[in-house]
Amino acid sequence: MKILNKCCMNRRKFISNASVALTMAGAFSGDLLAAVNPQTSPKRIGIIGLDTSHSIAFTKALNGESPKPEFANFRIVAAYPYGSKTIESSATRIPGYIDEVKKLGVKIVDSIEALLETVDYVLLETNDGTLHLEQALPVIKAKKPVFIDKPIAASLKDVQAIYETAHKAGVPIFSASSLRYMDTVQQAIHGKVGKVLGADTYSPATLEPHHPDFFWYGIHGIEMLIALMGTGCKQVSRVHTDGTDVVVGVWNDGRIGTFRGTRTGKHTYGGTVYGENGDLTLGPYDGYDALLVQIIQFFISGKSPIDERETMEIYAFMEAADQSKQANGKVIQLAHL
Repeated sequence: MKILNKCCMNRRKFISNASVALTMAGAFSGDLLAAVNPQTSPKRIGIIGLDTSHSIAFTKALNGESPKPEFANFRIVAAYPYGSKTIESSATRIPGYIDEVKKLGVKIVDSIEALLETVDYVLLETNDGTLHLEQALPVIKAKKPVFIDKPIAASLKDVQAIYETAHKAGVPIFSASSLRYMDTVQQAIHGKVGKVLGADTYSPATLEPHHPDFFWYGIHGIEMLIALMGTGCKQVSRVHTDGTDVVVGVWNDGRIGTFRGTRTGKHTYGGTVYGENGDLTLGPYDGYDALLVQIIQFFISGKSPIDERETMEIYAFMEAADQSKQANGKVIQLAHL
């Protein structure tokens, strides 16, 4: 009995000492206490750019009264609102969006540097892709994992520069359109129709003079196409009119994928994927939450869910399509890019 009592006393002493040690360590490392009880230390996310509806959608999903379980330990705590100052359709949104996120508990800061001092992760949401390289560089320098909303940048050259800088710094980055995570697209990617033999996708492709044509909005449908077909597109050609674009891509194995970009009629997203076991109609679009789940998992793991080569091929495809337009529909080889 004495031995048993002594063991119990030693066990209580060990637990007490361990608790003290954890408490002391917590004074130096918030991450340690978060590991003991993740709910006590919400992960802090900052937004760069309040000129897009994406910023509002993400803030409502994370900071709302009843976030989904996947979002429960993540919160947007600060935002730097700029953002485009030259694209009127974007810049005019900023004052109203500032008011909306402030109501959800987000602090507005006056610089990216001030934002980086208070957050663990960054959502680079600026609608104007011409600013993305400039805005991404201090985030990468601060070693903050960053999700970069579409487009990663307004040129293939800037996209490559962002990735190269992030690689050298060892900072994880992730970018995607929410259309990639549309339920039917994911079903096809994961084998519902067997091997994908071809695909036709469509989305709005409104134009904006500061961006190469598809970098601004057509990227949504093009990302669906590349996500379904995979990498290996060797050549692209494009037919252009004022209201419509049709781009044909030929893959190394002979498969063909097409994108139809529209500027008239109702804005819709969808397409058809052709598989060895049948065809599948794509759609309807079902919102941002599926993408946000992937973003949160990316923040946790530090690894992008999309292979970088696939992301690069999306931008090479769009660059080739732009060159084809300028050359009156000439076939452009992606290898030249």
